[in-house]
Formats: sequence, C-alpha cells, structure tokens
Amino acid sequence: MTEQQQWCDAWAEALDRLESDVVAAEMLLAEEHRMRDLPVSDPWQPPAGLGPLPLDLRPRADEVLRRQLAVAQQLATTLAGTVKHAAVLERLDDRPAPRPSYVDTAM
Repeated sequence: MTEQQQWCDAWAEALDRLESDVVAAEMLLAEEHRMRDLPVSDPWQPPAGLGPLPLDLRPRADEVLRRQLAVAQQLATTLAGTVKHAAVLERLDDRPAPRPSYVDTAM
C-alpha cells in the first residue's frame, strides 16, 4: 500500500467516525423518546499524524460538516422548545389546587 493510499485511508476512517457521530445525533432527533437518554460523551479527536485532508475526500468532509451544523441547529431548537415547555409546566405546578365552588347535595 502506498503512502498516498495510507493517508487517504486514514482520513476516510476519521470521516467515518465523524459521520457515525452525526448519524447518532440524527437518530436521537428522530426518536423523541430517546431524547431523554443522555448520549455517551466521546468528543472526536483527529488521529495523531493524520496530516491535511486529501482533496478527493473534501466533498465528503464538507457534507459531514453540513450535517453536523444542521444537527446542532436542530438540537438547539429542540432544547429551546424543551426549556420553554418545562417553564410552562413549572408555572402550572406553582398554582394552588382549585377548590370546589359548590357541593351537590342532591345525590
């Protein structure tokens, strides 16, 4: 295997990991019940000695970045909605329980 091919393979593997993280985030957004679960935090670190991105992998890297940004936007929007919803529920919980205004004694 040539050095060029090893370099390209190393970048392809790094992009595979990034893409896997994006797919996991997309799945969390798609499945509402899983949003309550905390995903395992494993921030991506580029492998040591990876070097610059090969030009033929640039379109794929751009697409992964575009998807990462879209997921980040969706997560922020979803989180903002959840915070608003929680605030409304908290205000509802603070109200005193309603008291009956009359008692039906006909029964």
